[in-house]
Amino acid sequence: MTQLQNHIKWEKDHDNIVTLTMDVQGHGVNTLNQSFCRALRQTIERLAQEKANLKGVIVTSAKKSFVAGGDLNEMLALVSEEAAQLFAVTEDLKKTFRLLETLGLPVVAAMNGSALGGGYELSLACHHRLLLETSHSRIALPEVNLGLMPGAGGVVRLVRLLGLEKALPILIEGKSFGPTQALEGGLIDGICISLPGMMAQAKHWILSQTQFHQKFDDKNDRIPGGTPKNPGLAEKLAVIPAMLIDKTKGCFAAPEAILSVAVQSLYVDLDTALRIESRAFVKLAKGPTARNMMLAYWSQLKDIKQGKFRGEDTEYPPFKTIGILGAGMMGAGIAFAAAKAGFTVFLKDRDLEAAQKGKGISEKILTERVRKGAVTDQEKTAILSRIVPVGSYEPMDSCDLVIEAVFEDRLVKRDVTEKIANLVSPHAVIASNTSTLPITSLADAVSKKENFIGLHFFSPVDKMQLVEVIKGSKTSRQTVARCFDFVRQIDKIPIVVNDSRGFYTSRVFGTFTAEGMALLAEGQNPAAIERAAVLAGMPVGPLAVSDEVSLVLFELVQKATEQDFREQGLSAPVHPGSVVIQKMLHHFQRKGKAHGAGFYEYPKEGRKYLWPELFHIFKGVEIPFQDIKDRLTFIQALETVRILEENVVQSVPEANLGSIFGFGFVPASGGTLQFINTYGLKQFTNRAWELSRLYGSRFEPPKSLIERCERNELFL
Repeated sequence: MTQLQNHIKWEKDHDNIVTLTMDVQGHGVNTLNQSFCRALRQTIERLAQEKANLKGVIVTSAKKSFVAGGDLNEMLALVSEEAAQLFAVTEDLKKTFRLLETLGLPVVAAMNGSALGGGYELSLACHHRLLLETSHSRIALPEVNLGLMPGAGGVVRLVRLLGLEKALPILIEGKSFGPTQALEGGLIDGICISLPGMMAQAKHWILSQTQFHQKFDDKNDRIPGGTPKNPGLAEKLAVIPAMLIDKTKGCFAAPEAILSVAVQSLYVDLDTALRIESRAFVKLAKGPTARNMMLAYWSQLKDIKQGKFRGEDTEYPPFKTIGILGAGMMGAGIAFAAAKAGFTVFLKDRDLEAAQKGKGISEKILTERVRKGAVTDQEKTAILSRIVPVGSYEPMDSCDLVIEAVFEDRLVKRDVTEKIANLVSPHAVIASNTSTLPITSLADAVSKKENFIGLHFFSPVDKMQLVEVIKGSKTSRQTVARCFDFVRQIDKIPIVVNDSRGFYTSRVFGTFTAEGMALLAEGQNPAAIERAAVLAGMPVGPLAVSDEVSLVLFELVQKATEQDFREQGLSAPVHPGSVVIQKMLHHFQRKGKAHGAGFYEYPKEGRKYLWPELFHIFKGVEIPFQDIKDRLTFIQALETVRILEENVVQSVPEANLGSIFGFGFVPASGGTLQFINTYGLKQFTNRAWELSRLYGSRFEPPKSLIERCERNELFL
């Protein structure tokens, strides 16, 4: 008999095995929303009532995936409620899962696709886990990436299943695993190559069982690796917290909470352990970090990906053939991303040999991914076949999108742009991958300025997700929309910005590095500067990242800025950190990492370290460590407000996501503008005034921030 009961299809076969097929109505994927959880509870209660006539249960899905996890829209609403209500909801789901695993019937999770978060936690409440082998099947407990932890028993059950040492990295790092990795890691019990085969294997396993309880419900069960009472494990636990703090720098509460619950859970019975997990989950969910990260990485990111800020509702034909001018790391990376998405790509450099070398970068990336099992040899061959190296412009005449990715020099860019514009169709779009040069001025190289745009990729392109889609003064809305769609097609995150020197990300990133140099010029301890940035939540210090970018490039950007100001009859502003660049380049000949020496020393063997002379060259009065931290974060948030005020970036979500994915601004903050919301508008503004009195007018709060503060209007 088949019955559709509130998102779950019930079907019992002639062996008295019930197959529960999850199919959450009105959604493309199954999520553990409250409506589904109620249906699941009712279904399991029915199983309990009829279990005398049943042989076993298979839990599977009608969707392409098993369960995508919890409903984050509901979670964002729940975190605004009282903690007691969130605790009750969490405990109710745990009781449902506990009822399933203690039915007295063998239960198999037949996962026909990805099981993420709460979806994998549901499978952990089953007695046997099978996964269908597809290119998209993944197993993960990724809650930590949203400032949360598994809240439906994931921590407690995984630790009992795998042991503390094996479970902790999975829980704390939030990584996803393909079928083979999941099987090798003990996360699943079997891989199936077809759906019918998986169902047959699930039924065979049920019919072969004589014991119907979880392994950890057996009083004689021994947890792999033992409990913290085990001397070997106890010794390791003495250092794990220190290692974790060294990794998170104390900026993320979730990994620490996971470690705490994982260890505590081994001292108590299962039900008590589950309650400990619920309390820790609620505490995290009610904290600012989880709310910030859910808002940014879920709600605002979804708005961007769904085209809320695309600027056009009209659908346009997608690009077919892509041309890339410049086969260096950046151009080669863009070619890889486009070819991976299925585009035919012509990759040009000064000659064919250089272009082939650029294609070799893609081959190297793919070889490593084959080694890790992320792509197959066949997929590698197909992607590489779509990249066509060329040494001249003529083969590129059919391209309908050409991306210039040559050296950041206005004359060089103009030369290659003019040549390709005279060759391709007048309807082709030409884009410049510039990080600082205004698009409107670069458009002078073409006659069809409405078809000229900026596409600012970030290096390394195969890893960095953000792309700035930059509108020049004459760029058409159609061109913006088509390029927005292209960025989504290559699985990147587009933010649309208006033309300005440095646009959004480079301009704000520049304030971070410049402030680091200003602090150094004042004589602050260079190690303290770097440490303050990391402890504030930045991925790396301003001096280290300046070395990566190259001090030579900073000087080139400064000279280009000065030229632009001169052409307007103005004087370029002089930043207090400028003296540092001049001294490092022209007095000490230290140009950055690529040149072997910058703020850091780069020995051939061993780790880099701060150049010892830095501690003596710049001298001054030491300021409070908190002031260093605040200067490095506030300067970025304040510049973002100015950029929003100037309409360079047009929405709060784009500003927040651009700051996180573009230059690594404090991920736990939810982005530069959410950082202000969390700090408190009034408190942030007052602190900005204080910093401006102490350290300069660049910290003065912009007019729009003062007005927003007076209205108590958050950045939303």
